[in-house]
Amino acid sequence: MAKTWLDLEKKTVIVTGGVSGIGRAIAEGFAEQGSNVVIADVNPEGEEVIKELPGGAEKHLFIKTDVTDYDNVKAMVAKTVDTYGKVDVLVNNAGINFPRLLVDPEDPEGKYELNEKEFDLMVAINQKGVFLCAQAVAREMVKEGKGVIINMSSESGLEGSEGQSCYAATKAALYSFTRSWAKELGKHGIRVVGIAPGIMEKTALRSLEYEEALAYTRGKTVEELRAGYKKVSVPLGREGKLKEVADLTCFLASDRASYIHGVTYNITGGKSRG
Repeated sequence: MAKTWLDLEKKTVIVTGGVSGIGRAIAEGFAEQGSNVVIADVNPEGEEVIKELPGGAEKHLFIKTDVTDYDNVKAMVAKTVDTYGKVDVLVNNAGINFPRLLVDPEDPEGKYELNEKEFDLMVAINQKGVFLCAQAVAREMVKEGKGVIINMSSESGLEGSEGQSCYAATKAALYSFTRSWAKELGKHGIRVVGIAPGIMEKTALRSLEYEEALAYTRGKTVEELRAGYKKVSVPLGREGKLKEVADLTCFLASDRASYIHGVTYNITGGKSRG
Protein backbone atom coordinates (compact mmCIF):
# COMPACT_ATOMS: atom_id res chain seq x y z
CA MET A 1 0.00 0.00 0.00
CA ALA A 2 1.28 3.46 -0.91
CA LYS A 3 2.07 5.80 1.95
CA THR A 4 -0.84 8.07 2.83
CA TRP A 5 -0.90 11.60 4.23
CA LEU A 6 -1.76 10.33 7.72
CA ASP A 7 1.02 7.72 7.60
CA LEU A 8 -0.90 5.18 9.69
CA GLU A 9 0.27 2.19 7.70
CA LYS A 10 1.41 -0.67 9.93
CA LYS A 11 0.31 1.16 13.09
CA THR A 12 -1.42 -1.16 15.54
CA VAL A 13 -4.73 0.20 16.79
CA ILE A 14 -7.02 -1.24 19.46
CA VAL A 15 -10.67 -0.21 19.14
CA THR A 16 -12.87 -1.23 22.06
CA GLY A 17 -16.52 -1.75 21.19
CA GLY A 18 -15.51 -1.98 17.54
CA VAL A 19 -18.20 -4.40 16.38
CA SER A 20 -20.91 -1.82 15.72
CA GLY A 21 -21.79 1.86 15.55
CA ILE A 22 -19.06 4.46 15.88
CA GLY A 23 -16.54 1.80 16.89
CA ARG A 24 -17.02 -0.15 13.69
CA ALA A 25 -16.71 2.99 11.58
CA ILE A 26 -13.45 3.78 13.38
CA ALA A 27 -12.14 0.25 12.83
CA GLU A 28 -12.96 0.55 9.12
CA GLY A 29 -11.30 3.95 8.96
CA PHE A 30 -8.00 2.69 10.36
CA ALA A 31 -8.13 -0.43 8.20
CA GLU A 32 -8.55 1.77 5.11
CA GLN A 33 -5.39 3.62 6.21
CA GLY A 34 -3.47 0.35 6.30
CA SER A 35 -3.31 -0.01 10.09
CA ASN A 36 -3.42 -3.29 11.96
CA VAL A 37 -6.80 -3.19 13.71
CA VAL A 38 -7.63 -5.07 16.89
CA ILE A 39 -11.32 -5.09 17.73
CA ALA A 40 -11.83 -5.69 21.45
CA ASP A 41 -15.51 -6.32 22.06
CA VAL A 42 -17.69 -8.64 24.12
CA ASN A 43 -19.80 -9.33 21.01
CA PRO A 44 -18.56 -12.50 19.24
CA GLU A 45 -19.72 -11.08 15.90
CA GLY A 46 -16.33 -9.40 15.83
CA GLU A 47 -15.00 -12.54 14.15
CA GLU A 48 -17.12 -11.71 11.10
CA VAL A 49 -16.49 -7.96 11.27
CA ILE A 50 -12.71 -8.26 10.84
CA LYS A 51 -13.23 -10.38 7.74
CA GLU A 52 -15.03 -7.42 6.16
CA LEU A 53 -12.30 -4.88 6.92
CA PRO A 54 -9.78 -4.04 4.19
CA GLY A 55 -7.06 -6.65 4.67
CA GLY A 56 -9.45 -9.12 6.29
CA ALA A 57 -8.77 -11.59 9.09
CA GLU A 58 -5.26 -12.22 7.80
CA LYS A 59 -4.26 -8.69 8.84
CA HIS A 60 -6.64 -7.77 11.65
CA LEU A 61 -7.54 -9.39 14.96
CA PHE A 62 -10.69 -9.83 17.02
CA ILE A 63 -10.28 -10.48 20.74
CA LYS A 64 -13.42 -11.11 22.72
CA THR A 65 -13.02 -8.73 25.64
CA ASP A 66 -14.99 -7.65 28.68
CA VAL A 67 -13.54 -4.19 29.30
CA THR A 68 -14.80 -4.26 32.91
CA ASP A 69 -12.59 -7.25 33.81
CA TYR A 70 -8.95 -6.55 34.70
CA ASP A 71 -7.62 -9.97 33.71
CA ASN A 72 -9.60 -9.95 30.46
CA VAL A 73 -8.19 -6.56 29.48
CA LYS A 74 -4.66 -7.52 30.47
CA ALA A 75 -4.88 -10.67 28.32
CA MET A 76 -6.26 -8.69 25.37
CA VAL A 77 -3.35 -6.25 25.43
CA ALA A 78 -0.84 -9.08 25.87
CA LYS A 79 -2.24 -10.90 22.83
CA THR A 80 -2.10 -7.69 20.79
CA VAL A 81 1.56 -7.13 21.68
CA ASP A 82 2.37 -10.80 21.06
CA THR A 83 0.78 -10.56 17.59
CA TYR A 84 1.99 -7.15 16.41
CA GLY A 85 4.88 -6.30 18.74
CA LYS A 86 3.40 -3.12 20.19
CA VAL A 87 0.31 -0.91 20.53
CA ASP A 88 0.43 2.46 18.82
CA VAL A 89 -3.13 3.67 19.38
CA LEU A 90 -5.95 2.87 21.79
CA VAL A 91 -9.47 4.06 21.02
CA ASN A 92 -11.59 3.78 24.17
CA ASN A 93 -14.97 3.53 22.47
CA ALA A 94 -16.90 0.78 24.29
CA GLY A 95 -19.97 2.19 26.01
CA ILE A 96 -23.56 1.57 27.03
CA ASN A 97 -26.56 3.77 27.72
CA PHE A 98 -29.89 3.23 29.46
CA PRO A 99 -32.10 6.34 29.28
CA ARG A 100 -33.53 6.69 32.80
CA LEU A 101 -35.03 9.32 35.10
CA LEU A 102 -33.54 10.00 38.51
CA VAL A 103 -37.09 10.04 39.90
CA ASP A 104 -40.25 8.96 38.08
CA PRO A 105 -43.29 10.35 39.95
CA GLU A 106 -45.62 8.41 37.67
CA ASP A 107 -43.96 5.05 38.35
CA PRO A 108 -41.59 5.12 41.36
CA GLU A 109 -38.91 2.41 41.10
CA GLY A 110 -40.43 1.49 37.75
CA LYS A 111 -38.97 0.52 34.38
CA TYR A 112 -37.61 3.96 33.49
CA GLU A 113 -36.33 5.09 36.89
CA LEU A 114 -32.58 4.73 37.31
CA ASN A 115 -31.68 1.77 39.53
CA GLU A 116 -28.47 0.62 41.12
CA LYS A 117 -27.88 -2.29 38.73
CA GLU A 118 -28.10 -0.08 35.63
CA PHE A 119 -26.03 2.65 37.29
CA ASP A 120 -23.27 0.17 38.16
CA LEU A 121 -23.23 -1.31 34.65
CA MET A 122 -22.94 2.07 32.93
CA VAL A 123 -20.15 3.15 35.27
CA ALA A 124 -18.37 -0.19 34.86
CA ILE A 125 -18.32 -0.12 31.06
CA ASN A 126 -18.16 3.60 30.31
CA GLN A 127 -15.76 4.65 33.05
CA LYS A 128 -14.01 1.69 34.68
CA GLY A 129 -13.49 0.04 31.29
CA VAL A 130 -11.75 3.14 29.97
CA PHE A 131 -9.46 3.19 33.01
CA LEU A 132 -8.57 -0.51 32.73
CA CYS A 133 -7.83 -0.38 29.00
CA ALA A 134 -5.87 2.87 29.23
CA GLN A 135 -3.76 1.59 32.10
CA ALA A 136 -2.93 -1.72 30.42
CA VAL A 137 -2.07 -0.07 27.11
CA ALA A 138 -0.16 2.84 28.66
CA ARG A 139 2.15 0.37 30.38
CA GLU A 140 3.16 -0.88 26.94
CA MET A 141 3.35 2.58 25.40
CA VAL A 142 5.67 3.82 28.15
CA LYS A 143 8.15 1.11 27.12
CA GLU A 144 8.08 2.43 23.54
CA GLY A 145 8.18 6.10 24.56
CA LYS A 146 5.21 6.96 22.35
CA GLY A 147 1.57 6.26 21.66
CA VAL A 148 -1.89 7.81 21.44
CA ILE A 149 -4.92 7.20 23.64
CA ILE A 150 -8.26 8.49 22.36
CA ASN A 151 -11.26 8.59 24.70
CA MET A 152 -14.72 8.62 23.14
CA SER A 153 -16.78 10.99 25.26
CA SER A 154 -20.05 12.70 24.31
CA GLU A 155 -21.48 16.17 23.98
CA SER A 156 -23.76 15.18 26.87
CA GLY A 157 -20.69 14.92 29.08
CA LEU A 158 -20.44 18.71 29.14
CA GLU A 159 -24.03 19.75 28.52
CA GLY A 160 -25.87 17.10 30.54
CA SER A 161 -28.82 15.27 29.04
CA GLU A 162 -32.42 14.94 30.17
CA GLY A 163 -33.17 11.31 30.93
CA GLN A 164 -29.51 10.31 30.58
CA SER A 165 -27.88 11.63 33.74
CA CYS A 166 -25.79 8.56 34.53
CA TYR A 167 -24.58 8.16 30.96
CA ALA A 168 -23.71 11.87 30.78
CA ALA A 169 -21.86 11.66 34.08
CA THR A 170 -19.70 8.76 32.89
CA LYS A 171 -18.88 10.69 29.73
CA ALA A 172 -18.03 13.78 31.77
CA ALA A 173 -15.51 11.63 33.62
CA LEU A 174 -13.72 11.01 30.33
CA TYR A 175 -13.08 14.73 29.94
CA SER A 176 -11.20 14.64 33.24
CA PHE A 177 -9.43 11.39 32.41
CA THR A 178 -8.21 12.94 29.17
CA ARG A 179 -6.88 16.10 30.79
CA SER A 180 -5.36 14.32 33.79
CA TRP A 181 -3.72 11.50 31.85
CA ALA A 182 -2.34 14.02 29.39
CA LYS A 183 -0.49 15.66 32.28
CA GLU A 184 0.80 12.29 33.48
CA LEU A 185 1.66 10.59 30.20
CA GLY A 186 2.91 13.49 28.09
CA LYS A 187 6.34 13.23 29.66
CA HIS A 188 6.51 9.66 28.32
CA GLY A 189 5.72 10.73 24.76
CA ILE A 190 2.11 9.54 24.95
CA ARG A 191 -0.63 11.83 23.71
CA VAL A 192 -4.15 11.66 25.18
CA VAL A 193 -7.08 13.26 23.41
CA GLY A 194 -10.86 13.02 23.49
CA ILE A 195 -13.72 13.12 20.99
CA ALA A 196 -17.27 14.16 21.89
CA PRO A 197 -19.86 13.36 19.21
CA GLY A 198 -23.27 15.00 19.17
CA ILE A 199 -26.35 13.73 17.31
CA MET A 200 -25.19 11.02 14.93
CA GLU A 201 -26.90 9.09 12.16
CA LYS A 202 -28.96 6.12 13.27
CA THR A 203 -27.15 2.88 14.11
CA ALA A 204 -28.23 -0.43 15.55
CA LEU A 205 -27.52 1.06 18.98
CA ARG A 206 -30.30 3.61 18.49
CA SER A 207 -32.92 0.89 18.74
CA LEU A 208 -36.67 1.18 19.23
CA GLU A 209 -36.17 0.10 22.85
CA TYR A 210 -33.68 2.94 23.35
CA GLU A 211 -35.94 5.49 21.67
CA GLU A 212 -38.97 4.37 23.68
CA ALA A 213 -37.01 4.81 26.91
CA LEU A 214 -35.62 8.22 25.95
CA ALA A 215 -39.01 9.42 24.74
CA TYR A 216 -40.62 8.40 28.03
CA THR A 217 -38.00 10.24 30.09
CA ARG A 218 -38.72 13.39 28.09
CA GLY A 219 -42.49 13.15 28.14
CA LYS A 220 -42.76 12.58 24.39
CA THR A 221 -43.83 9.96 21.92
CA VAL A 222 -41.21 8.17 19.83
CA GLU A 223 -42.49 10.07 16.79
CA GLU A 224 -42.06 13.40 18.57
CA LEU A 225 -38.58 12.37 19.69
CA ARG A 226 -37.57 11.49 16.13
CA ALA A 227 -38.98 14.75 14.82
CA GLY A 228 -36.90 16.54 17.44
CA TYR A 229 -33.68 15.12 15.97
CA LYS A 230 -34.35 17.25 12.89
CA LYS A 231 -35.45 20.37 14.77
CA VAL A 232 -32.48 20.56 17.14
CA SER A 233 -30.19 23.56 16.70
CA VAL A 234 -27.42 22.15 14.49
CA PRO A 235 -26.09 24.97 12.31
CA LEU A 236 -24.99 22.50 9.64
CA GLY A 237 -28.59 21.28 9.51
CA ARG A 238 -28.00 17.55 9.64
CA GLU A 239 -26.94 14.60 11.77
CA GLY A 240 -23.30 13.65 11.94
CA LYS A 241 -21.96 10.75 9.90
CA LEU A 242 -20.13 7.90 11.60
CA LYS A 243 -17.37 8.22 9.00
CA GLU A 244 -16.83 11.82 10.08
CA VAL A 245 -16.06 10.63 13.61
CA ALA A 246 -13.77 7.96 12.16
CA ASP A 247 -11.93 10.53 10.04
CA LEU A 248 -11.34 12.76 13.07
CA THR A 249 -10.13 9.77 15.10
CA CYS A 250 -7.63 8.76 12.42
CA PHE A 251 -6.32 12.32 12.17
CA LEU A 252 -5.87 12.67 15.94
CA ALA A 253 -4.06 9.34 16.04
CA SER A 254 -1.61 10.44 13.37
CA ASP A 255 1.58 12.46 13.66
CA ARG A 256 -0.21 15.22 11.76
CA ALA A 257 -1.82 15.92 15.15
CA SER A 258 1.44 15.59 17.08
CA TYR A 259 0.95 18.77 19.16
CA ILE A 260 -2.70 18.08 20.05
CA HIS A 261 -2.84 16.81 23.61
CA GLY A 262 -5.12 16.92 26.64
CA VAL A 263 -8.18 18.29 24.84
CA THR A 264 -11.56 16.91 23.78
CA TYR A 265 -12.92 17.77 20.36
CA ASN A 266 -16.65 18.27 19.91
CA ILE A 267 -17.94 16.92 16.62
CA THR A 268 -21.49 18.23 16.68
CA GLY A 269 -22.09 20.28 13.53
CA GLY A 270 -21.88 23.44 15.64
CA LYS A 271 -24.70 22.38 17.96
CA SER A 272 -24.96 24.38 21.17
CA ARG A 273 -27.54 25.39 23.75
CA GLY A 274 -28.44 28.56 21.87
